[in-house]
Amino acid sequence: MKLFIDILLLIVIGYYSYKFIQVMIKMRQDIILPTTNEEITSIRKYPQKVVNFPIYSKQKIGIIVYSLNLVFVIVMFFLGLFLNGVNWSFYPLMTILLIYSYSFLNLFAVIGDGVLCGSRFVAWKKVKSFQFIPIDLNHRYYGASKEVNDKYELRIKTKFRFINCIVTTGEMKEKLNMILSEHMAVNEEESALKIQSEK
Repeated sequence: MKLFIDILLLIVIGYYSYKFIQVMIKMRQDIILPTTNEEITSIRKYPQKVVNFPIYSKQKIGIIVYSLNLVFVIVMFFLGLFLNGVNWSFYPLMTILLIYSYSFLNLFAVIGDGVLCGSRFVAWKKVKSFQFIPIDLNHRYYGASKEVNDKYELRIKTKFRFINCIVTTGEMKEKLNMILSEHMAVNEEESALKIQSEK
C-alpha cells in the first residue's frame, strides 16, 4: 500500500513540477493580452486584486512561493521515502499543498499557444468552450469588490476542468471574445478536417 501511495505522490509531484516549468517557459513568449496598463487593470484573477503583468519580475513573489512549496513537498517526500521520517498518512496533506499552489501566481494572459492562468497553461486545442457570466446578485463574486459588481466572469472550459478570470470593462470583454472566438473557429475547422481525412 505504501509503495502505491509513494508512486502516486511521485506522479503528482512530477505533474505539478512539469506544469510549473511549462508556465515559466510560456511566460517568455510574446504576450497578446494584456500588454498595456489599461488592459491589465481590466482583468482580475481574484475579485479584490488586479492581475500582475505576465513577466518574471512582476510574478516574482508567486514564483518564489510556488518554488518553495514544491521544494518542501519534494523534501518531505524523499524524507518519508528514504528515512521513514514522515508517516505516509501525511502524503494527502502534501498533495493538497500542491493542488492549492495554483493560486500562488496572480496571472492571466493570452499568448500565441494558448492561455496562462495562475500556474496553468491551456493550449488552444484543449479549449472546448468559453462563456462570459454576468456577475449579478446571484454570482459568488458579487459584493467581493465594488469594481467587479455587474461585470463578467470569463470561464474557459477544457476537457476536465475550467479556468477563469474576471473582466471589468466592455472593451476587454470584446477583445477576449474576439481572440477566443477566432481560436475556437480554428479548432472546429481542424477537427472537421481531421474527421474528413479519417473517412
